[in-house]
Amino acid sequence: MNPRGHRSNRTSLFDGIEEGGIRATSYSSHEIDEQENDGAIDGLQDRVSILKRLSGDIHEEVETHNRMLDRMGNDMDTSRGFLSGTVDKFKMVFETKSSRRMGTLVASFVALFLLVYYLTR
Repeated sequence: MNPRGHRSNRTSLFDGIEEGGIRATSYSSHEIDEQENDGAIDGLQDRVSILKRLSGDIHEEVETHNRMLDRMGNDMDTSRGFLSGTVDKFKMVFETKSSRRMGTLVASFVALFLLVYYLTR
């Protein structure tokens, strides 16, 4: 056997070994870290875009509810105005003594009508 040939085979076997340990032939640890970081960044970008869409949807929903509540508030104000006008008219009718007698007479006729209706039924 050729000691020189044996030597070349031996060196080819241990080409990947350096003084500090085994050297990675395809990727260095720095390149692997970069790939992991790129994957993590892509995952974060996806999550951020989902959160952005979700916050936009929440904003639209809040705006819709605010408009609806504003309309309800306006309707309640209108109803309050009508109700206060009606109450004022009732107060005006029942302030005078003759109006109170008229109200009592009307209520008596209604009660009598209902009593006769239920007795004949």
